Amino acid sequence: MRNPLKERWAAGRPVLNGWLSIANPFSAEIMAAQGYDSLTVDLQHGVVDAQAMVGLLQAMRASGVVPLARVPWLDPAAVMRALDAGCLGVIAPMIDTPEQAAALVSYLRYPPVGTRSFGPTRAAFSVGMPYDGTADDHMLGFAMIETAAGFRNLEAIARTPGLDGLYVGPSDLTIALTGRRYRFGLDREEPEIIEAFQAILRSAKAAGLRTGLHCGSAAYAARAVGWGFDMVTLPGDVQLLASGAAASLAEVRERLGEAAVPAARSAY
Repeated sequence: MRNPLKERWAAGRPVLNGWLSIANPFSAEIMAAQGYDSLTVDLQHGVVDAQAMVGLLQAMRASGVVPLARVPWLDPAAVMRALDAGCLGVIAPMIDTPEQAAALVSYLRYPPVGTRSFGPTRAAFSVGMPYDGTADDHMLGFAMIETAAGFRNLEAIARTPGLDGLYVGPSDLTIALTGRRYRFGLDREEPEIIEAFQAILRSAKAAGLRTGLHCGSAAYAARAVGWGFDMVTLPGDVQLLASGAAASLAEVRERLGEAAVPAARSAY
């Protein structure tokens, strides 16, 4: 058993992560075939439930991409279900305290280290046996820093034993730190938000953790790698479908001399 993401980091290379919000195995298969290092199934804001997640993971398996999941909330059942389905890591949203970060770590690992219950129903086949206590070494746990409380407790969260990384949710973090002064969205340019990103990076690196950032464009993702982020999430299936369809339609209308129709914009 192995986790290729750890191997990339050990080699000094960033992880390029894709995002799946659509509960369709074929779209997941298409995304997986493009060469991402990992793909994250979004169980929080995506239209994906636990059963649909299994279909996406099955579709992704042939590509060799590393499967991850963002769980809906910090809940032991949700974390364990994602791991038992075959995910090699979990991103947990809205982590406010080191106690919550410690709970995440415990849900990821078997006793005596943690509280995970043994029952890798699909993982035993998709990841391979023996699937036992040695699996602890290969599971990744990222705590999302995206609330005012989480940012205040940043250093304490980063020092949580067994935590693997911090993952920045830019939209929620911006709202949390500035109220509604700025628009919703990714790819922040406000100096105080970029400084918040840098503070998260500093705390993570001081604690020996990996860092992830949710990005809305390839250009911003490359910029984030330059800042020192170890994992960057590129535009996901929803954004790629919307932007690709809109661009194609706009081009045809322009060639036909028709007025452009404003396209709906995706937050992801």
